[in-house]
Amino acid sequence: MLQEDWWKLRAEATWGNPVTGEDVEVLRSQNDQLRRALAGRAVIDQARGMVMVLTPCTRGAARGLLVNVSRQCDTKLAVVAAAVVAAWEGQPLPDRMQRALRRALRTFHAQSRQCNTRRPDGPRGREKS
Repeated sequence: MLQEDWWKLRAEATWGNPVTGEDVEVLRSQNDQLRRALAGRAVIDQARGMVMVLTPCTRGAARGLLVNVSRQCDTKLAVVAAAVVAAWEGQPLPDRMQRALRRALRTFHAQSRQCNTRRPDGPRGREKS
C-alpha cells in the first residue's frame, strides 16, 4: 500500500472522530518502538553475518551463538550484536563478552565435532532397520 493511500484511509477512519492528544502520544510511542526494533534487527543481522563468515555455520547456528553470549552476559541481543560489530570496526569487546564468546565458540565447535564424528548408520553403530 502506498503511503498516500494509507493516509487517506487513516483520514477516512478518523473522519468525525477527533484524534485526542493521548492517541497521538500512543502512536508516537509505537512508532519509536518499531524504529528501535528495526534498528536492533539490522545490527543483529550484521553481527550474525559476521559470525557466519568467521565460524562457517548456518544462520540459525550464528544466531544461537549470539543468543548464547547474550544469555551468559545477561545483556540484550541487540547490545551484544552492536558490541560484536564495533569490535569488528576496531573497538575492544568488553571482557565479559569476550569470555562468553570464547565459551560459546568452544561449545559450538565441540558440538560440531560431535556431529561430524557420528556414524551415519545410527547412534550406536548399528544398522537401522
